[in-house]
Amino acid sequence: MSMQHSRRDVLRGGLAVAGLGVLGIPDWALPALAQSETLVPFTDIPENVRWDTPPDRRLTDLRTIDGPFTPKDKFATTQHYGHPVVDPATFKLKVSGLVDRPKQLSLDDLKKIGSTDLVAGFECSGNRGPLNGLCGNGKWTGVPLKAVLESAGVKPAAREFVFFGADHGEEEVEWRTQKFKLDVPFGRSLNREKAMSPDPFLAWSLNGEPLTRHQGSPLRLLVPGWYGVSNVKWLSQIHIQEDAYTGKYQSRWYRTIRGEMIDGEMKYMETAVTHMNLKSFVARVTKDGSRYKVLGVVLNDGTPIKSVDVKVDDGPWQPATMDPSTTGKYSWKFFTYAWNGATPGEHTLISRVTDTTGKVQPTAQENETKKSFLEENSQAPRKVMIS
Repeated sequence: MSMQHSRRDVLRGGLAVAGLGVLGIPDWALPALAQSETLVPFTDIPENVRWDTPPDRRLTDLRTIDGPFTPKDKFATTQHYGHPVVDPATFKLKVSGLVDRPKQLSLDDLKKIGSTDLVAGFECSGNRGPLNGLCGNGKWTGVPLKAVLESAGVKPAAREFVFFGADHGEEEVEWRTQKFKLDVPFGRSLNREKAMSPDPFLAWSLNGEPLTRHQGSPLRLLVPGWYGVSNVKWLSQIHIQEDAYTGKYQSRWYRTIRGEMIDGEMKYMETAVTHMNLKSFVARVTKDGSRYKVLGVVLNDGTPIKSVDVKVDDGPWQPATMDPSTTGKYSWKFFTYAWNGATPGEHTLISRVTDTTGKVQPTAQENETKKSFLEENSQAPRKVMIS
């Protein structure tokens, strides 16, 4: 794969820059390549990488970022039970369980409750280096979940809000010495406090267009600041109950195993995959004459960012500049670094981000006690070749 792409080659895979002017984002602020810029080749991209593996998986090629919003046909996606086809014209969202007024809501019914926009980016909890391609950022249109729940009237006993997708599959469920083969839907849940907060969102549109089948058409859940698994696609039912929900993808498949020193003794804890951990990574390096520029991405749970630093090889940490085009609490954030004095040969670039609470993106060594690969947010080195 040739890495000496022109600006035209890169823009062919992304959103048209001119079209973003209507969103109030100045063209100069976008991270599109300048006419004279070329990509500097990474040397750590596997030879067999496939950005698109139909029909189940798509990686975002971060080198092609040309604006704050990821195009619908470039937005990363992965799933567990295929891609169901749901007719938007006959679609009904069921709201059941501990509610005063059970509902079956069409898209038109939902739009009558309220329609607003949310800018939010997220990553799969399995997203990791060197590609970090299971992520994206979009302008979503929909209705706050809270407004839908309030229209149904949530009963005082409600504690668990379960979200079922239209996708389903056969699972072998083990209970003690017995095993059952059951057809089960994909499901995730939120507790009452989170479900009734202002943030969770039911989206029917991405970047001004109806959701694609890959993005969960006709309706999906978004939990801003949380990993992608929580953003249930092809949302078909919200069931509200008192007891905890313990489905496969809630309590058994998506969890993190991490060791923690407690009173001088290592104890291994298992925690649910929920909010995104603080993370940054280098997306591309470009050359313009003798000048080199590093573009990177920050993802986290919405906590404000204090700073991002970049290090070249074994040199000191140097401050990067946050890009003004990526504002919004839950949007992904871009940073740039002017790499001065680049010399021929292979080099290693690494970034780290710090938020306003003082939390710093950990090193790989600091994450060594984490035994499962989910929620990987270690500082991730990238290797480039300067000719």
